[in-house]
Amino acid sequence: MPSNQPMSNPVQAKPAVYRPSRRDGALRVPETCNMVIFGASGDLTHRKLIPALYNLARGGLLPANFNVIGFGRKPKSNESFRAELRDAVQTFSRTRTIDNGLWERFAQGLHYQQGNYDDRQDYEALHQQLTHIEQSHGACSGRLFYLATPPEAYQTITGKIGETSLGKSCPGAWTRIIIEKPFGHDLQSARELNEHLHSFFNEDQIYRIDHYLGKETVQNILVFRFANTIFEPIWNYQYVDHVQITVAEDLGVENRGAYYESAGVVRDIIQNHALQLVALTAMEPPAEFAPDAVRNEKVKVLKALRVDDSRGDGTIRGQYGPGKIAGKLVPGYTQEEGVSAESTTETYLAMKLLCENWRWSGVPFYVRSGKRLPRRVTEIAIQFKMPPLLLFSGAAAQQIEPNTLVISIQPDEGITLKFEAKVPGAGDTIQPVLMNFDYGKSFETPAPDAYERLLLDCMLGDSTLFTRSDEVEAAWGLITPVLERWRNNVHDFIELYRAGTWGPKQADDFIEADGRKWRVL
Repeated sequence: MPSNQPMSNPVQAKPAVYRPSRRDGALRVPETCNMVIFGASGDLTHRKLIPALYNLARGGLLPANFNVIGFGRKPKSNESFRAELRDAVQTFSRTRTIDNGLWERFAQGLHYQQGNYDDRQDYEALHQQLTHIEQSHGACSGRLFYLATPPEAYQTITGKIGETSLGKSCPGAWTRIIIEKPFGHDLQSARELNEHLHSFFNEDQIYRIDHYLGKETVQNILVFRFANTIFEPIWNYQYVDHVQITVAEDLGVENRGAYYESAGVVRDIIQNHALQLVALTAMEPPAEFAPDAVRNEKVKVLKALRVDDSRGDGTIRGQYGPGKIAGKLVPGYTQEEGVSAESTTETYLAMKLLCENWRWSGVPFYVRSGKRLPRRVTEIAIQFKMPPLLLFSGAAAQQIEPNTLVISIQPDEGITLKFEAKVPGAGDTIQPVLMNFDYGKSFETPAPDAYERLLLDCMLGDSTLFTRSDEVEAAWGLITPVLERWRNNVHDFIELYRAGTWGPKQADDFIEADGRKWRVL
């Protein structure tokens, strides 16, 4: 079985639009490799993967003679495939404007092959095409397989790759596979998927991608915490009152109604994106900034988390009804295409987590996520405790608010610290003020799309920002009991909320019962 080989002889690239941070501080270009995308006709390929690869090419960050073979069920020629991908880059790339000369060179490496996911002969044909490409360049190449397909195809595709010659690179070259979420739909299915993958690939060949981890501000959490001495001493139960993590979307389920019926916000957002943010916020400093060292600390957090079920089951579920978003009438969830009129699938969830370790003893982590909320925003808010003794009396004391540190992830990336200050003039009027760091305004280099960073890291063999098998299972280990309680308590009510509001009133009651309030966003 091919193994994951360490990168050798890193080279210094020409100045690029995007300079990814590396552990040694050097900018590196991957060794020779080629990529196969399963599901090449889908939205992910057009909206994210090819635009990301094109922007890496713009930055001089793709290896020489890099090729992509798109594998899909629809019949297409190389020419038609390249034409539709050019349109995709023009529409979805963050750079938008296409350099014609660069595109022509990039497009020469784009190929298409029609095939069925369960047909062994199609995989053998794909292997022949890939081998021909490798031989034409006279170089032994790494092989990167990307599963941009529905999750029900994962085991079929990975099995066929592992059973055929396709998954066997030439001696000295690596084979890696990228798998999109969801990684299973509960703990048992996640374990079964991991066991299946491990029967064909080593763990260090498997890259489970969560695009949230590729966002610059998410990566900046580690730098913010561990490259600055002023925050780490107060990053614990002695100074932090509670943490709020919000992943809000103003969109509905759009054309994903059938998928959402089986997923809900818990499987779509909470089990992966939200818990990753919790883990990065709560983790201990790793022994070194290396993939397994970082992921070891995240796993420890996930294993220490529990849902606080001291009141009810520790969650509030909601489902959006008709309402207005940006002044426009929108339908309720049960009116969406592909959704049952009797559906009890949750589109909103608020939950209270406790991290049972010394650093966070007694500090609640309030997590909320929902569809059809007033605006799209993802943030981590650390609210600190009030001063132990208020030296100011009367109205001045009543005006004091707790300090809050907010890490904004989307749509505007940055960090804001709220603290108290005296208003100029006579008297002791106290007012909160903001110290704001705006990522876009502070650096001349534009932030890359998350997929640019993650694809490049995979080619370089850096798995820091990808989830490991035990990490996936630890997250499901927390969430699966919640799902089982919901399934067993069939009479539990799903609270309704109007589209364009911040969720059901019961979610406000939920946090206010602890003497706290959701942040106004």
